[in-house]
Amino acid sequence: MSQHATLEFLNARRDWVLAAPKDNAPILTLCLRPELGERSFVSSLQLDPKQGVVGDRWIRKTWMYTIDGKPDPRIQVCLLGSRVLQLIRRDPDGMTYPGDNIIADMDFSESNLPVGQRLQIGSAIIEVSDVFNTACSKWNERHGSDSIKWINLPENKEHRFRGILCRVVQAGEVTLTDKIQKA
Repeated sequence: MSQHATLEFLNARRDWVLAAPKDNAPILTLCLRPELGERSFVSSLQLDPKQGVVGDRWIRKTWMYTIDGKPDPRIQVCLLGSRVLQLIRRDPDGMTYPGDNIIADMDFSESNLPVGQRLQIGSAIIEVSDVFNTACSKWNERHGSDSIKWINLPENKEHRFRGILCRVVQAGEVTLTDKIQKA
């Protein structure tokens, strides 16, 4: 088996990914990224409009900043569909986890979750950002160029297979027993 998923493999499973729940989606993983390259898998996360995911490196080091040099709040929380993660992590023990804060079995498409859609997760509320997640060079290195091609194919972009980026609207706690619900 190839280390990375091929475009053919991903395309053959596209319909399965598209069949993910539209609402009331179960959370499978919560991840805190304290420093670059570090992952801490936790049973709960605290979300805050100023700090993002409390304890996450976003507040100290991110890839997007506002004009005044502060971390861009539109990318405070990263969510990825569990079905995509299952496809791209062909060898979960030998491949680095992508670093998304929340993995859930949910349809993150533009038609299901348009920009500005609010989501209730536990006692927190987040809002879908207008920043499109195209995947970065680290994704390419870890999960292969075919997965980036698949995410960014014109017919796939609207499905946001790389997940969504959100800002925190209302502070609260998210746990593994919570579900993501449209607010």
